[in-house]
Amino acid sequence: MLQLPAAARIDALRHEIERHDHAYYVLDAPSVPDGEYDRLFRELQALEQQYPELTSADSPTRRVGGRPLPEFAPVRHAVPMLSIRTETDTEPSGARAFDGRVRRELGLSDSDAMIEYATELKFDGLAINLRYEHGILVQAATRGDGETGEDVTQNVRTVHCIPLRLSGDALGIPAVLEVRGEIYMRRPDFDRYNARQRAFNRPTLVNPRNGAAGSIRQLDPAIAAQRPLSFYAYGLGEFRGWELPATHSGVLDALAALGFPVCVHRAVVQGADGLIAFHARIRALRDSLPFDIDGVVYKVNALSVQQRLGFVTREPRWAVAHKYPAEEALTIVEAIEVQVGRTGAITPVARLAPVFVGGVTVTNATLHNEDEVRRKDVRVGDTVIVRRAGDVIPEVVGVVLERRRVSSVDFSMPVVCPVCGSSIEKPADEAIARCTGGLFCPAQRKQALLHFASRRAMDVEGLGDKLVEQLVDAAIIKTPADLYKMGVLGLATLAGLERMAEKSAENLLAAIEQSKQTTLGRFIFALGIRNVGEATAKELARHFGTLDALMDADITVLQQVPDVGPVVAASVAHFFAEAHNREVVEQLRAAGVRWEEGAPAAMVSSPIAGKTFVLTGTLPTLTRDAAKDMIEALGGKVAGSVSKKTDFVVAGAQAGSKLEKAQQLGVSILDEGQFLEMVKV
Repeated sequence: MLQLPAAARIDALRHEIERHDHAYYVLDAPSVPDGEYDRLFRELQALEQQYPELTSADSPTRRVGGRPLPEFAPVRHAVPMLSIRTETDTEPSGARAFDGRVRRELGLSDSDAMIEYATELKFDGLAINLRYEHGILVQAATRGDGETGEDVTQNVRTVHCIPLRLSGDALGIPAVLEVRGEIYMRRPDFDRYNARQRAFNRPTLVNPRNGAAGSIRQLDPAIAAQRPLSFYAYGLGEFRGWELPATHSGVLDALAALGFPVCVHRAVVQGADGLIAFHARIRALRDSLPFDIDGVVYKVNALSVQQRLGFVTREPRWAVAHKYPAEEALTIVEAIEVQVGRTGAITPVARLAPVFVGGVTVTNATLHNEDEVRRKDVRVGDTVIVRRAGDVIPEVVGVVLERRRVSSVDFSMPVVCPVCGSSIEKPADEAIARCTGGLFCPAQRKQALLHFASRRAMDVEGLGDKLVEQLVDAAIIKTPADLYKMGVLGLATLAGLERMAEKSAENLLAAIEQSKQTTLGRFIFALGIRNVGEATAKELARHFGTLDALMDADITVLQQVPDVGPVVAASVAHFFAEAHNREVVEQLRAAGVRWEEGAPAAMVSSPIAGKTFVLTGTLPTLTRDAAKDMIEALGGKVAGSVSKKTDFVVAGAQAGSKLEKAQQLGVSILDEGQFLEMVKV
């Protein structure tokens, strides 16, 4: 007998999914994150499977996606652009489940040979079909509903990486070739575009995925031309007059030879273990990629085997998308508070109903500054989209306005510091409001001390948030110099603090003593000078050689340092012009903090000055930090990725993709012994 609650829920889900489809595909204004949409879609699929009598031809599960806009000419796909199944188990077992399904469909036993798979990235953009006739691009169409898409040829012509004419000298030019792939927006391009839009007080894009989809579906190609778009090819539609390779990986190689951009992050692997290894490798790379992905794709490599496996409903049996944990999710803003940073910066923070996103449970998200809160119009009680990628601090991407309460009110920045009561000021030329309390403000004292003791600064192990709070709240420490007077408190006093014991107190005092021997670059960074990061601190140390020379430099002299402009120069000069800052420096010196000083950079001759290094793998005796310090002390630079501008790659055990890329580009590769020989002065 029919269960009415199930029927009602199915009807509600269909309407909600159709509404989200309309917002995404028609209005170019997504109303929920992908993870939320996928959850609704999976729930509808499960209910329809449980109650097959409730299925209908117009259900969202019976089609691929949105409808063509009436403003665009419809394009009937010669070969349907069907979607592939999504493996919702984000753990390695999802790969093993897919391999198991394929083997069962092929009637293979455990003792039979492993299946060969082509593995790729699952891009987060807009699927497109490019039709070439006798080597010339004649039409580009969106996926649409899988059977009929929209003609977006003029807009696609503005994407510079899409060839207008095929190159294929070695393979010959097909009479007809339809190439399928993803139009996407690189993160750096997205950031630059939004920065330019904000500078001219124009609307910004929500995220790279929406930026790509919205750009291609602009009615005015001139607007699409202004958007920085990219493309990767990953498959075929119709083709005639072309010898098809035997494997999917062979198809991708052939497309690359014809002039199409094909992502280098692909591989041919064997069996479930190969799929799992690829999934793990790309997951580790995900945050460093210059574009967004939400998973990887596995395809049976042999095209003949793909034909044997065929399709089920709307999905091929021979392919699957294996997702990673969602990086965006919906939650509720329970409160908006402000935090005080070490430089007095006042940062609004959204306190959230706990939500699992990016592999962790998130309860707080940064709102950056007052202007950003106003631009996004975030209010207490709002349903918001929260994004977290890798180790990046979670942020509120946007508000779901249709769920806003009528009684909601705008956020107001406090006029006094919530910690010390000092006034908050916002200079006219800055986006950041600041507490004027300085070291009088306990929050700034705490943050300044934590920064001073951090690993990349003075590296005082064991001095964490809770201990710093106690030391500042008890007025034991007011400046970083007081840290080196803690020995006079005695072990008993330190051991009596919360979360401390005699052994941990001994370890802390030993770490403080050990931190006295440092480098000038670390010491400058530890001082917490506004606008002076780690790299700038090292550059200042290298340029001036001694702290006294730096302290006595005026703005004009400071601007002679590479990468130091007027803003940084003014911050450094202002810091050392303050008598209390010089006093803290002298107290630190008197306490025994010391470093090796040398000649200014102009007087030092180094074989690696100006050279760019990349460190990868595990070196036998050196840590990466130690190797980096050696390079920077001699005027070299350390980059995080390999490019044509890289001079040397220092490789240790288990070096990965960076070493492979260095070999491809012909970059000089050094082992630890060769590196140490090079840095001898």
